[in-house]
Amino acid sequence: MKGLCAHARFAASLLAVAWALLIGDGIAMTVLAAQPTSESLMTSITSTGTNTIPNRKVAVGSTASKTAATVGVSSMQEDRPSKFSPPGDWPAPVNDQAHRLFTLVDVLEYRPKTGGSQGSDDYRWDIQGWYGGDYNRLWFKSEGQRNTAFKADYDVDFQLLYGRFIQKYYDFQIGPRVETQSFRGSNVTRGLAVIGIEGLVPYNYEFESSLFIDHNGAVAARLSFNKDMLLTQRLILQTRFETNAAVQRVEEFTTGSGLNNLELGFRLRYEIRREFAPYVGFSLDRSFGETSTLVREEGGTSSQIRFVAGIRMWF
Repeated sequence: MKGLCAHARFAASLLAVAWALLIGDGIAMTVLAAQPTSESLMTSITSTGTNTIPNRKVAVGSTASKTAATVGVSSMQEDRPSKFSPPGDWPAPVNDQAHRLFTLVDVLEYRPKTGGSQGSDDYRWDIQGWYGGDYNRLWFKSEGQRNTAFKADYDVDFQLLYGRFIQKYYDFQIGPRVETQSFRGSNVTRGLAVIGIEGLVPYNYEFESSLFIDHNGAVAARLSFNKDMLLTQRLILQTRFETNAAVQRVEEFTTGSGLNNLELGFRLRYEIRREFAPYVGFSLDRSFGETSTLVREEGGTSSQIRFVAGIRMWF
């Protein structure tokens, strides 16, 4: 009886071992079948364009997953056009090589004689413009006046300058200037070299500074500021300031050494169109030192307050 029980226990033990081995082999085969190979992993990622395989996740940080995901996204971007791509017929965003022509008639005015003052009715103009692009320009400037505190009779000058963009808002200018005026009943003319800077300073003041050297070596300088103040969208008050100075005395051109003159003007214009605006205003003009003496010797007035009426336009 005891032998029979021993044989039964031995048979049960063998059956349990066999059953355990059978179950263990099945689990191992199942696990091995469930693990994906690198080839199947790459194929699945490339086809879906993501780093996730259906029902399975790729280990984070895997080199294969990052490479496959990048390839998938890139291929999708190449196949689909970007919404930020401009059409092929669009021009360049900044057309800084185009050449343009601009002309500004800043001052074109008549100055009637005021009651009790010496002299007669007079006129004045200040015109400038340029042709070129954003970096290189050919500037032309013309200014004329008659019977002012700076010039007893008429004075006309013309400048032709090369302008080069040097910094934001500033142009360097160089070229020749021709000036002619009356002196003791006859006309006199001289040529000068011009070196200057023109631009826009803070608070929107337009400024122009020029150094003049004539054929005899006489040196003079001019500085001017303009400021537009908008009262309304069409009604604009312009403040204009100008001063001249010289190193040497040049009698035939009514120029003394030192500070020559100061001029301050206010002009109120109404822009019928942006390009065309009539204006009225007044100017305060006074010469100093030797210049004041030369102006009086020529029959002029060294200190003036004048009413002005004119037109400002550009095109």
